[in-house]
Amino acid sequence: MQDTFAGTPTRPTPKARRYTLAQGLETFGTLAVIFFVAFPLLWMLLTAFKTPADSFTPKIFFQPTLDNFRAVFSDPVWLGSHVWISALVSFLTVAITVPLGAAAAYVISRHRFRGRETLTLLILITQFVPAVVVAIPFFTLFRTLNLIDTPWGLIILYLSFTLPYAIWLLRGFFDALPIEVEEASFIDGCNEFQTLRLVTVPLIMPGILVSAVFAFISAWNEFFFALIMARSNAQTLPLAIQGISGAKGPQWEQVAAASMVVMVPILIMSLFIRKYFVEGITVGAVK
Repeated sequence: MQDTFAGTPTRPTPKARRYTLAQGLETFGTLAVIFFVAFPLLWMLLTAFKTPADSFTPKIFFQPTLDNFRAVFSDPVWLGSHVWISALVSFLTVAITVPLGAAAAYVISRHRFRGRETLTLLILITQFVPAVVVAIPFFTLFRTLNLIDTPWGLIILYLSFTLPYAIWLLRGFFDALPIEVEEASFIDGCNEFQTLRLVTVPLIMPGILVSAVFAFISAWNEFFFALIMARSNAQTLPLAIQGISGAKGPQWEQVAAASMVVMVPILIMSLFIRKYFVEGITVGAVK
């Protein structure tokens, strides 16, 4: 057997070369995805602080200004009322979606009744219906009920897709929770409502947070239904942004500033609940 000197370099094996190549491709792919996702956001952030002249140039280094943020919160744009409407619609959508979704998911998961699986399937099917298919029926119905151009009409519309998602997601959490946990509370003297409030809900809190975040983001960012149902009194932020223009067309620097205003609540919310959000997606989907 031939001795190997300590100073003699060893050549990597084919397996090691394949592993190194796989690592390189994985790193390249990760960086490409990050660039693809982050570049538009970074460019929008830069544009929000540019002057009208600089907004049409690819400058990265420039003299920043806050004039665009002042402009979108002053006449003639004035996003203040639209922020209020978006916040009202989004928070009320969450306030209705979470308790109703949790109650419906609990009943479907814990109680056996005829048509239970059929009902679950119908709830899931609603997520695959294109919005354009139901736009005209909703518009006709809401015009009859005088709900056009009202926040309440938008809330009802948003519940049509946030509530089914919350029911579908939370049912997975209830199914993953062992029934023995609730039976133990029954033995201790709790009724069904007390068990749900004191035992079950705290254990499925990640799922509740995920459904709440989904409902808020869906209502906060929604554009299609708002474009059809809102005129002037119930214009949300996304609808107001598309109307920002001047004598020469869209004011892109002001559009970017207004878009940053839309993103701020979602970014803050994501920072505070990111741990629960990831846990809620994985547990609710896998189990």
